[in-house]
Amino acid sequence: FADISSAKPSPLATELFGFPFIKAVFIASNFVTLTKTTETEWNDVVPVIRQFLKEYLEENRAVVNEDEVATMKQESSNTVAADDDDVVKRIKELLENYVKPAVEMDGGAIQFKSYNDGVVNLMLQGSCSGCPSSMITLKAGIEGMMKRMIPEVSEVVAEAE
Repeated sequence: FADISSAKPSPLATELFGFPFIKAVFIASNFVTLTKTTETEWNDVVPVIRQFLKEYLEENRAVVNEDEVATMKQESSNTVAADDDDVVKRIKELLENYVKPAVEMDGGAIQFKSYNDGVVNLMLQGSCSGCPSSMITLKAGIEGMMKRMIPEVSEVVAEAE
């Protein structure tokens, strides 16, 4: 969520935006990635955020509204669809089984956007969005793996979140 107005589907994100130093919130299936303002040091806010998240989760409060979870699952672009061609199916399976778990370990997420004439378009989210090393990972890691495992792929590019 880029700002509080976009965080409406998530009670957790909405509350996190109540902290003056929170700039963006990304929530995945098993982690939360926060972007802070540059005026604040992580050392000053980590204990506060850690305590807030601990209490929030211990109280078993909603992270994302249930109706939104169903919608997000339906809209997941990494899910293989019946009308996907063979190359797109293989790209999505590779992303889901190999790339996504590694990216999530670094606090990010990756989404398939499109495939056209050998070019795979992906969206990097969370801590991967805008990180200089994510472009190296994209080109050296993801593109290299895709080219080896799916010969039809000639290039992998990332869209901004």
